[in-house]
Amino acid sequence: MGWGMLPGMARVVWMVLDSLGIGGAPDAAEFGDEGADTLGHICRFFYEERGRILVLPTLHRKLGLGEAYRLIHDELPMGWEAAMPLGIFAAATEVSRGKDTPSGHWEMAGLPVTWDWHYFPETLPEDLIAEVCEVADVPGSLANCAGSGVTLIEQFGEESMATGKPIFYTSADSVFQVAAHEKSFGLGRLQRICVALRKHFDYQGIPLGRVVARPFVGEPGAFKRTGNRRDYALAPPKETVLEKIEKAGGTVHAIGKVGDIFAHTGIGHEIKADGFDDLWARTRQTLTESKAGDVVFTNFVDFDSVFGHRRDPRGYGRALEDFDRELGPFLEELKTGDLLVITADHGNDPTWPGSDHTRERVPVLVYGAGRGDRGIRETFADIGATVADWLGVKVDEGTSIL
Repeated sequence: MGWGMLPGMARVVWMVLDSLGIGGAPDAAEFGDEGADTLGHICRFFYEERGRILVLPTLHRKLGLGEAYRLIHDELPMGWEAAMPLGIFAAATEVSRGKDTPSGHWEMAGLPVTWDWHYFPETLPEDLIAEVCEVADVPGSLANCAGSGVTLIEQFGEESMATGKPIFYTSADSVFQVAAHEKSFGLGRLQRICVALRKHFDYQGIPLGRVVARPFVGEPGAFKRTGNRRDYALAPPKETVLEKIEKAGGTVHAIGKVGDIFAHTGIGHEIKADGFDDLWARTRQTLTESKAGDVVFTNFVDFDSVFGHRRDPRGYGRALEDFDRELGPFLEELKTGDLLVITADHGNDPTWPGSDHTRERVPVLVYGAGRGDRGIRETFADIGATVADWLGVKVDEGTSIL
């Protein structure tokens, strides 16, 4: 399969359903996540709590999401029936040492994270806070702990507006997050601070995955985070499949936060988008404008940020159904030579204790290259290798499932 069989025609649409794990990671217990199962527990919630089946006719019946799940569990999600998918399905196992966004995406792109990221303790150390405040040139900071951004903004947002102190927080990921009000603090100032912090951590040799700018708007009691979030990621230390595609003459169109995740490396065209409707619209528009050899790479972050971290299985399931309703017509919009790859970067079981990601395997659904069961893959890198294979690009990591 690949470019040689489809001269002048091959393109790839690569969709990451951020956090849609399907359970069963063999090392889940090491992360405190044994038994976590994002898809399975959402389906169970709908069946037992809502009195109905989670309805995903395109993802499951056409593309084989439930069959990918069955590869791990030897049974389908609760209430689902067997399907005969029109595409290829598989499940992939992460070998990277984290369960975070950069680790999942980088491994998909052929760069497994075999080193340890830097993580902060539950309460950020006072000497660190003093150092960061000096670098950021702010009079102090609020929160200074691990926690949910939504909760911390509700708790400290009014004080932040009154004092000019940003909200600093972290999580189980390798991340330092800075929240501030777009108007009273200033969006540009917030972003400049995060750029300075990114450079500071890099200069100190601290392998921190991301510095994240988390702007919000509104008044006390009605704060709302905006789509102007920016992730300032550590640059990939080795070449990814995205860079290889660019060298081969293709363009990687990064929609949503994809460009930020890869520190804008190997990305030829970045398109910012906020929310499912905007992400879908940008994906469709970009596909019509793309050429042979290109990749349209979209991360649907709301599954993770809006529903997974907030432990909302009802909202997560309804968002999956909304996505599925868009996906059905989208399949009809694909052209001869287009390959659709749908996967995830980690789990985030909305029924699990806490608010962090969960260590799980992920589905790999491929449409446009025939049918078949490709089993449980040993690394996420097989996803990037599949994308590269379709475009006729050689890679060093992973094995194509085509």
